[in-house]
Amino acid sequence: MDLVGDDVTPPYAILSHTWKEGQEITFKDLMDGTGKTKTGYDKIQFCGQQAKRDGLQYFWVDTCCIDKSNNVELQEAINSMFRWYHNAANCYVYLSDVSTTKRKASDHFSDFTWEPAFRESRWFTRGWTLQELLAPSSVEFFSREGNRLGDKKFLEQKIHEITGIAIPALRGAPLSQFAVNERLSWAANRKTMRKEDKVYSLLGIFEIYMPLIYGEGEESALKRLGKEINKPFEDKECIQHLRLTDPRDDKKRIEETKGGLLEDSYRWIIENSDYQQWHNDQQRHLLWIEGDPGKGKTMLFCGIVNELKKSMAKTDLLSYFFCQATDLRINNATAVLRGLVYLLVDQRPSLISYIQKKYDQAGKSLFEDANSWVALSDIFKNILQDTNLKTTYLVVDALDECITDLPKLLDFIYTSSSSAHVKWLLSSRNMLHIGQKLRSADEQTRLSLELKENAEQVSHAVDMYINDKLSRFESLQDDEMKDQVRHILRQKANGTFLWVALVIQELEKPESWDPLQVLEEVPTDLYQLYDHMVNQIQQLTKRNSEVCQRILSIATVAYRPLHLAEIGSLCGLQGQISALTKNVRKIVAMCGSFLTVRDNQVYLIHQSAKDYLSDVVQATIFLSPRKTHYDIFSRSLELLSGTLQRDMYCLIAPGFPIDQVQVPDQDPLGKTRYSCVHWVDHLCDSVSGKSIRQDDGLQDGGAVYVFLKKQYLYWLEALSLCKGMSEGAVSMAKLEALIYGRADASALTELAYVSALIFSPAHSLIRGLFKEKESTWITVRPGMGDKWNACMQTLKSYSGWVRSVTFSHNSARLASASHDRIVKIWDVNSGKCLQMLEGHSSSVYSVAFSHNSAQLASASYNHIVKIWDVNSGKYLQMLEGHSSSVYSIWDMNSGKCLQTLEGHSNSVYLVAFSHNSAYLASTLYDHIVKIWDMSSGKCLQTLEDHSHWVNSVAFSHNSA
Repeated sequence: MDLVGDDVTPPYAILSHTWKEGQEITFKDLMDGTGKTKTGYDKIQFCGQQAKRDGLQYFWVDTCCIDKSNNVELQEAINSMFRWYHNAANCYVYLSDVSTTKRKASDHFSDFTWEPAFRESRWFTRGWTLQELLAPSSVEFFSREGNRLGDKKFLEQKIHEITGIAIPALRGAPLSQFAVNERLSWAANRKTMRKEDKVYSLLGIFEIYMPLIYGEGEESALKRLGKEINKPFEDKECIQHLRLTDPRDDKKRIEETKGGLLEDSYRWIIENSDYQQWHNDQQRHLLWIEGDPGKGKTMLFCGIVNELKKSMAKTDLLSYFFCQATDLRINNATAVLRGLVYLLVDQRPSLISYIQKKYDQAGKSLFEDANSWVALSDIFKNILQDTNLKTTYLVVDALDECITDLPKLLDFIYTSSSSAHVKWLLSSRNMLHIGQKLRSADEQTRLSLELKENAEQVSHAVDMYINDKLSRFESLQDDEMKDQVRHILRQKANGTFLWVALVIQELEKPESWDPLQVLEEVPTDLYQLYDHMVNQIQQLTKRNSEVCQRILSIATVAYRPLHLAEIGSLCGLQGQISALTKNVRKIVAMCGSFLTVRDNQVYLIHQSAKDYLSDVVQATIFLSPRKTHYDIFSRSLELLSGTLQRDMYCLIAPGFPIDQVQVPDQDPLGKTRYSCVHWVDHLCDSVSGKSIRQDDGLQDGGAVYVFLKKQYLYWLEALSLCKGMSEGAVSMAKLEALIYGRADASALTELAYVSALIFSPAHSLIRGLFKEKESTWITVRPGMGDKWNACMQTLKSYSGWVRSVTFSHNSARLASASHDRIVKIWDVNSGKCLQMLEGHSSSVYSVAFSHNSAQLASASYNHIVKIWDVNSGKYLQMLEGHSSSVYSIWDMNSGKCLQTLEGHSNSVYLVAFSHNSAYLASTLYDHIVKIWDMSSGKCLQTLEDHSHWVNSVAFSHNSA
């Protein structure tokens, strides 16, 4: 019998015993038919006979069923041992040092003649027998004569007293319920023949697979075990930071917002020939479903996800994502990858290993910094190349609502669709740039909902949707009237789910007492229906119409769905949160069905509604987007100025851990969370494309100036409570860009109460403004200068000399080269190391950015130049051909040598291009600088006045 592999294993018994050196039957003995004279043979016979008595055909004994001469088999066996004991029908414990004939029982000592020997048995002191006690559900104890002493349940109190193991553990409770230290204590006094085995015998107890390294010693093995034990906690933190959203929750929210998923509305797609071919043909890796707005693509995909879950094999994986342009969290390419990877890791936890290495280095910023797309796309690519993966379905809805970096996402999909086990299913409107990219992958990738045969299926699905809606239309009880309504809806729907949903909402309004009249007035075109809804809003009372228009304007430009209290406050409505929420809900109901509310959050009903309100209405009726942005900015500062104060959550102690902060029932930030995070964004969008001088809010004494002067530190505290400090840092950078050159720009630095005031220069603006807020309990204060130091950043982490530094031409990045053969790229604003470029085999002496800042050249002592991609850190080219007296010019695209500049009598130390790329300067170890003409390759000048090595060379910006 083989316990390894996918075949179904028949019921078997397993033996637990202690070994006696030289007397155990080995695998070799069994193969050779020898060893029957060994004392261990008696145990083999006992186990076989007992298994037969219990009706079992198979039994397993570790000494003779593991080939210890095969290291691979030994590794697999030790890591699988707990599982093998757990899966056994019966475990027989053979106690060679316990006899049932040795002595009589003493009433004062024990209940059985064998109990003293049982309590002192060597079996309870050995390392490996711990898992043999805990893993099997049925454990029976036998004396050396083969007499049954009892099972684990019968003897549990005695075993508990002997071992100290908790009775629930003996009864089979999941071992993960017991603390790590408690489980380790069970093995504390046990011994093994080999030191490392004391640790290896615990692998099953902690559900860990770990390579065996005999000779490493117990301490080293224990350290490795501890690391593996802590790994799930580290993995959990990594997964928490990876999770931007759970697509399963988004799917549920979308279904509930749209009134529930109707199976009859999507069944047709499952039987569609194009879908069937994509699903069943191993050579079809991509299907793009495209259709006009309102055709039910999103609900179609919700249904497809449900059907894939039912039909796919247990070894297959399914991950999906729903893009929504109106929600900042889920309207960009990076968010799509995060969502897809999150679901894959959730289904297959082992895939976390592809993320963990980079996460250990970068932490949460791996998923959030400027290079998050590059890092995540590499991670995802490696996951999809995992040879252990079976068919992996990747479903992405509404590509057209991926606002940021859609081209990058399309490129990634196109590239990864060549993987043998990957199947992409995508949806969007019929947009040319999406179609061109996806059809380049496969001409048969497109399924259009507008084609006649598919349009008929969609139309039939809409009819089913109408039937379902009318069946739940409580105010329409007259069957004849209901049939008339059904007939008109079917005639005018034009195969558009969204049109039906909006019209049904109109019919459900109290004022729609004559449904036939309402249907007569409703236009058939979706955008004409939107016109009709706007016309209804304009016919409301003046105040209601104005408030509805403000709410729609705000909802259209907001960066995320707003809570009822937030949007109400931004509209200028007053009241406590509960009353405000109630009033805003009523106003939203008057907004012509453009908006829907779920969990007190306001959503635009559909992307087409956002497009309509943005492109059509705002140009004629509503405020312009720029004016709306300014109003939100202005109202946000007004709200924040009236709300923010020190210690809003009454935490009292500085440095209170943010993860332990509990939001009060009456949240002081309940109305202003959105404003706190996004007021700067709205300011920037309101002044985009016009002179700052035209906006008083940014001038000295203006709204921004006054807010920062009075509320700056309080705002930082509020950002922290909203867990928005990273957004705050970006906001400060945007503000600084807007008011660049102001004398008090040094005020715009990221500080917090205690540290800000203690570590600010004595005469700094912040210290002066908030001097009365300094903490009196700090008696020893650091000595600070009068003004801010001219040093803006200190970049550390090199172990060798730094040979060269250079700024990118857009001033966003800094590259540095060092003696330790490593090139690093740094973010100028944050000081973070973004890339470590490793590959040089000798010291790197010089680095230079291309003028578009997209590539970096590095030159090393061994005459090699390497070209790197700045964003990804990938090594693109290695330019070889230098001797100690020759310098070559290389084409960046092809890697071809364009020029060979000869004439050096010593090693080239440094090179630099002029800004017009017409000249090249090179420095030598022989104290000489040469100027070269790039077109001819001739040496134009030889500058020989230096008395020592020339360590740096640079052209003026006019190259003269």
